[in-house]
Amino acid sequence: MSERATLEIIAPTVEEALSQGLAQLGLTADAVSVEVLDSGTKGLFGLGGRQVRVRLSVNPPPGYEEPASPAPKPAPTQKAESAPKAREQKPREAKSPRPEKKREEKRVEEKRTEEKTAAVPRRIDELNDPILNKSEEVVSKLIHHLGMKAQVSAHFDESSNDDHRNILVDVRGEDLSALIGRHAETLNAFQHVASLIVGKETQQWVQLTIDVEGYRARREKQIRTLARRMADQVTKTGKKATMEPMPSSERRVVHIELRGDPAVTTESAGDEPYRKVVILPKE
Repeated sequence: MSERATLEIIAPTVEEALSQGLAQLGLTADAVSVEVLDSGTKGLFGLGGRQVRVRLSVNPPPGYEEPASPAPKPAPTQKAESAPKAREQKPREAKSPRPEKKREEKRVEEKRTEEKTAAVPRRIDELNDPILNKSEEVVSKLIHHLGMKAQVSAHFDESSNDDHRNILVDVRGEDLSALIGRHAETLNAFQHVASLIVGKETQQWVQLTIDVEGYRARREKQIRTLARRMADQVTKTGKKATMEPMPSSERRVVHIELRGDPAVTTESAGDEPYRKVVILPKE
């Protein structure tokens, strides 16, 4: 239990994010700790607002004891308290290097920001590819028109075939949660529009997969963990379990994750946009 299981949720309100997270985890509110990562904004006339982002951490089981904290330092003796006045001036002397310390902290923070916003570098053979250049140009312009700033980098997905090569577009920047939206609905719509524009300007079929601040990678990891947890539950109870509505790309992650499981099988049910994955025990 040195590491607690966590789940990040993006929703219009903290209450809705908590409700969604508890439903996914199959837990009650007293079994998790809630941390608000982004309180969001309402936007102008309800448009352009940023949704909230919270992290749910599963609490340790009853009876679990955290590692003992280091013993507190002994209190200063009375002799030290009655030290001469010359010693009492030492804290003043320690204040002198504070400007240098602040400048160093600022340099460290700037370096972290640069590393965070740095786009994924291209390979040498991709630097002058016209489709990749056009993809970066289109996505950058769309983000600019939305009033946001970001670093954009495009490269080919090596797992795709030559006839329909998928282009991965990595977007890094600050305050980009509004570009993701609830269950990535905004990001998927943005991705669709960008794909159409790039395809029209290059006169060929183009499929973009746009990721913002590594959201899709984190989301895929969460879905795999949740799918495995629900599969274990189905195996123990012998009863089917239904996951939350997901886009086709996320449903595919569940099917792939559980297709080799000897005890369960999966199927999709319902109509878009509320189509879900159902996990059933094998007969």
